[in-house]
Amino acid sequence: MKVIAIAGSLRQQSFNQGLVRAAVDCAPKGMDIEIADISSIPLYNGDIDNDKERPAEVLALAEKLQKADALLIATPEYNYSVPGVLKNTLDWLSRVPGKVFAGKPTAIMGASMGGMGSSRSQYHLRQILVGLDAYLLNKPEVFVSSAHEKCDEQGNLADDKTQSLIADQLVALQAWSAHFS
Repeated sequence: MKVIAIAGSLRQQSFNQGLVRAAVDCAPKGMDIEIADISSIPLYNGDIDNDKERPAEVLALAEKLQKADALLIATPEYNYSVPGVLKNTLDWLSRVPGKVFAGKPTAIMGASMGGMGSSRSQYHLRQILVGLDAYLLNKPEVFVSSAHEKCDEQGNLADDKTQSLIADQLVALQAWSAHFS
């Protein structure tokens, strides 16, 4: 099973980059997770959103997502919502022909330094993805609060309980995806 993982933060030492790296490390047997880099996705511009002129970075990510069996998104929370860089990426991908999110099994996780563990941004992300017709995994949810206490200076997850939660979510994503293959 092929999973594309996207972190909604560009900073390499971000807690959410750490979550997707942890997911790679604790993926169940038969699951291959590829971390997609969204740092080169340009700001959305309708003037270059057409069949003749769409950014190569957008098309490359869309192709990876179309070929993948599932999607995993780790989102921080910026001002009570989804980071702009993540929303921008979703906006671009939603406009590529072929409806890359439609019917795509998708899991969401997130980390923040606050006590709610990115819960507000995850709920906003769910609203966005429902509109894109992604098939969202409802449980288990992964909300990593006080992430600065659970990650090292490089942003790598260093908390066994959280790694166990991620592993459980990935097993559930694998089972959820089997319903649609």
